[in-house]
Amino acid sequence: MWSTDPRTGEHRAQVAVEAGSSDVDRAVRAAAGAAHALADRPLRAALLRAAADHLERAADEVIAVADAESALGAPRLAGELARTTYQLREFAGIVEEGAYLDVVIDHADPALGRPDLRRIRTGLGVVAVFAASNFPLAFSVPGGDTASALAAGCPVVVKAHPDHPATGELCARLLRTAAASVGLPEDVVSLLHGFDAGLALVRHPLTAAVGFTGSVRGGRALHDIAAARPRPIPFHGELGSLNPVVVTPAAAAGRAAEIGAGLAASFTLGNGQFCVKPGLVLIPAGEADGSVLEKAVVEAAGRAPAAPLLDGRMRTAFLAGVRERAALPDVEELLAAVEAPTTDTPLAVRPGVLAVPAQLLAADGPHALLLEECFGPVTVLARYRDPAELAVVLARLDGNLTATVQFAADERGEDAAALLRSLVPLAGRIVADGWPTGVAVAPAMHHGGPYPASTSTSTSVGAGAIGRWLRPVSYQTVPQELLPAELHDGNPLGVPRRVDGRLEHGRSAR
Repeated sequence: MWSTDPRTGEHRAQVAVEAGSSDVDRAVRAAAGAAHALADRPLRAALLRAAADHLERAADEVIAVADAESALGAPRLAGELARTTYQLREFAGIVEEGAYLDVVIDHADPALGRPDLRRIRTGLGVVAVFAASNFPLAFSVPGGDTASALAAGCPVVVKAHPDHPATGELCARLLRTAAASVGLPEDVVSLLHGFDAGLALVRHPLTAAVGFTGSVRGGRALHDIAAARPRPIPFHGELGSLNPVVVTPAAAAGRAAEIGAGLAASFTLGNGQFCVKPGLVLIPAGEADGSVLEKAVVEAAGRAPAAPLLDGRMRTAFLAGVRERAALPDVEELLAAVEAPTTDTPLAVRPGVLAVPAQLLAADGPHALLLEECFGPVTVLARYRDPAELAVVLARLDGNLTATVQFAADERGEDAAALLRSLVPLAGRIVADGWPTGVAVAPAMHHGGPYPASTSTSTSVGAGAIGRWLRPVSYQTVPQELLPAELHDGNPLGVPRRVDGRLEHGRSAR
């Protein structure tokens, strides 16, 4: 496994070798053997905080290695590292608080014929995490899938992404050191490299669940393997998203230049390599303000600096994808996405903007390609003539992570509410008068959506992410001394619980 510079395409160093089937088996079995140690909630919280501390102490090295392998830039990666350590510490607090356990106690009631029942959620077992290309920290080895799985008491085996193997090795070493520093086995986190290793990891009989962020093609293949196992397992995948934006006629009339500039900033952010990049923008057709909006988008996007994509394969796919879309009948290339080599960055590209009549997207045909994600800095402006045409196009969209509406300041009536309601079946997050790029790590965040945005109804960001790796267990007429402490009468650990229908808030350790 080579570490490669995406700016030049040149190899930096050989980092590791691809794992064989015996390596996968050894890693998964070692993780399963370490699971019992993660049953201790205080130790889990200590591990998560120690992991954040170790990452921060090694920040300069982590950011330098990640930038060398991703070309995302030190400022962006410093922010990503801060997000990564923040979510590790947030999950530590969630573990200590205990509300995620969803404890319910119903004491025996002979009058109702009900026995003593006590329910709690417990970890599934070994979780396989597939690192993402576009977030070498926050969605990779130390990222949200790993943090939430560890918080749930599940050991993690990560399949490194081939775009940043050195970053993966460094972060895995830091997490394993953190585990040892709090008295946990290092094998609560391990790392594997190689395509075949990923397949073997999903198939391994001791793998209990999978977290994946990547392409629709790759994710669907792994999803089908997980479902076809003799014992199928949950596959939580984030696969692809077009993230449609609707600009109302009133919004275009009142703030076309502002919306155009905001759109350009959003779809070129990170060189268009965010999973929430707005890739389809429905704008009013045939109005002067529409041309103002289009001009503003093109001018602002044209000023965006040329930059490389995450690897040569993505660069080739991006340029080919834009060319194929631009060649469709009646598609206008308002800004050409082109190669833009420089001395230091020979693989850089510039962003593109395409435009098409929305009516061409309203029926089956070659223009359906414009309703598929094109990973990289390009967006499609679809000019709709009336609300009916807009509704037809929206009805043709697959599931998305986000859907956005740009309103005018005075659009707060039933028509605006109805438009928002029409987007709810399409996406997991609805944005008004803003842009979808930027996913806050917050309890109320939902980062997921109907397929292919994700393969489940859960979120991969925020406190709710822990639920992916848990299952409920009910204990019936089990003696107190044999129960988990969280289920004892008297609530010795102070966790939030519902007892005989009444909520006990417990005590917060945060």
